[in-house]
Amino acid sequence: MGISIQDVARMANVSVSTVSRSFTRPSMVSAATREKVLRIAEDVNFSISRSAAALKSGKALRVALLMSDQIRRWFSASIIEGLNQSLHPQGYDLSIFQISSIEERREFFSMLPVRRNADAVIVVSFGVDSEEIERLSDTGVPIVGINCASPREAGFTAAVNIDDEQGASLMARHLIGLQHDSIAYVRTARAVSLHFSVQQRYEAFVKKCEKTGAHPATIVASDSPDRIPRILSQLLDQAKPPTAVACQEDDIAIPLMFQLMRSGIKIPSEMSIIGYDDGIYAHDIGLTTIRQSPLQLAKLAGEKTLDLIEKGQTATPFETIPAQLILRASTGPSPSV
Repeated sequence: MGISIQDVARMANVSVSTVSRSFTRPSMVSAATREKVLRIAEDVNFSISRSAAALKSGKALRVALLMSDQIRRWFSASIIEGLNQSLHPQGYDLSIFQISSIEERREFFSMLPVRRNADAVIVVSFGVDSEEIERLSDTGVPIVGINCASPREAGFTAAVNIDDEQGASLMARHLIGLQHDSIAYVRTARAVSLHFSVQQRYEAFVKKCEKTGAHPATIVASDSPDRIPRILSQLLDQAKPPTAVACQEDDIAIPLMFQLMRSGIKIPSEMSIIGYDDGIYAHDIGLTTIRQSPLQLAKLAGEKTLDLIEKGQTATPFETIPAQLILRASTGPSPSV
């Protein structure tokens, strides 16, 4: 006969509920008690049934994560890491739904209220319309946004956003301050309905430029493997190539910077380039960029999610985190100066 939860409680000299909480609600048990319970459980090869714990608590112990971007990318991977840091110690797992088409989106919003298999829904970087919010509300679970447009007006329960308008304005102000008047902005072709944050970024950049009389050219990058060579061709095919290039994200800026240099373009004396993210390798190659921390965004969102699940409320439901301009070697004065 196997070891029961009652056996572990007796050996640890604690109650059965304390053993259960040590596995499923560690924040409710002192670190010393939890360590003792888990050590004894490991010694006797005991593991608590997740389904039993879920049944007892009335919760699924699961949070649904909706993402529109590819999981392998730095931003997405950092979001998952940050959420796990907040949620996993409290006994919650992530169920990741990569929404890459309108059909997948419809299926998710249609089926979740029926399945009711999540205690909260976290939406990353795309807009949710009022009908979808209403469907999610039918489940009775909190809806938390990360980098989603107008989360209060959209009906989110809570949200954490980078200040994309401020970040994009910093990009434009920096290039204009260096007296660049021939600027290109490189963005992706993702549908606006699936990727709201980068759309806001683009619109804010163009608006800031136009206020100073500059009219940036827009280059749309596809999701194809040869997108960087295509961007390079579009830049160099222009009768008068831009003196500065602003990129929607570092994942575009970094490979484009290498391709420009291989093509004989001197950076920054002939062409400046600026990215957005301050992700992996940006520091190593000297890329000027706008810093955001998806890890910080996700940890904050995870904490708010736990508050909403456990208490029904959180102290600061909506937070906006300032962006930072990180100056490095890839930007300089316009060659005409």
